[in-house]
Amino acid sequence: MGYAAVSIPEKIFFKIGEVCDIVDVQAHVLRYWETEFPQLSPQKNRSGQRSYRRRDVEIALRIKELLYEDEYTIAGARKKLQHELRETSRLKIVPNEPLKTESFIQPVIAPVPEIEEFDELEEIEPELESVAEDFSEPKSVVINSQRRQALSELASQLLELREMLKTKKTDEPNYSHRRY
Repeated sequence: MGYAAVSIPEKIFFKIGEVCDIVDVQAHVLRYWETEFPQLSPQKNRSGQRSYRRRDVEIALRIKELLYEDEYTIAGARKKLQHELRETSRLKIVPNEPLKTESFIQPVIAPVPEIEEFDELEEIEPELESVAEDFSEPKSVVINSQRRQALSELASQLLELREMLKTKKTDEPNYSHRRY
């Protein structure tokens, strides 16, 4: 009756529909769990939509495991989860996926010049100037569909994070808006 290991995508925030797909439960079940398990508390953005963090997704997966596989009651699962979270600072139920290396990212090893005397600097200066000329103009970057999608996802996550930060700052009573 064991469940297959679930991999959580490398994202900062997840919408409720995404969490439903990962945990394989319906949205009303997640919302009910939020009322029963204080550890599961997603933030809400300005429009009131839930934004789950990776930790929230891990907790939801653990709740599902306790309820459906281990057959705990709601109260029993709540106590067990509280006990587990007190013992460890991070749930160990979902292994992180190893980050895939992108083909367009290449490691660069900078050469280390060996200069024994300052007189040798005069010999190296013309060489340094030619290197500086190589980097003076930016080179055009080809953006394929995979890179475009990755950049688009990153931009949407950053916008969502910005909205959450704005909401949090304006909700604080002693917060005064600074302009830079």
